[in-house]
Amino acid sequence: MPDPGYLLAAVAVSAAVTWALRALPFAVLAPLRSSRTVRYLSTRMPAGVMVILLGYCLRDVSWTAPSALAPIVALAVTAGLHLWRRNAVLSIVGGTVVHVLMASFVFPA
Repeated sequence: MPDPGYLLAAVAVSAAVTWALRALPFAVLAPLRSSRTVRYLSTRMPAGVMVILLGYCLRDVSWTAPSALAPIVALAVTAGLHLWRRNAVLSIVGGTVVHVLMASFVFPA
C-alpha cells in the first residue's frame, strides 16, 4: 500500500490542477473582452460557422432524387424564418422540424 504522504500529495496535486483548470477561463476572460481580435471574430464568426454547417449538412444530398426536396424546403424555411424574425433559435428549430417531418412522413426511407 502506498505511503499516506504520497496519497495526500497526489490528492493535493489533483485538486490544485482541477481548481486551476476551472479558474483559467475566468482569469483569461477579462483581458479578452477588450481585445480587438475577439471583437472582430465575434462579428464575423457566426456567419462563417453557418456557412460551414450549411456545406456540411448539404454535402451528401443527392440533388437528382425526389428526397432532395426535404433539405431544400428546410433550408428555405430556415432562411425565411431568420429574415422574418431575426431569431437564430427560432429559425434553426423551425428548419429542423420541417426537415424531420418531411424526411419522416413525405420521404420515408
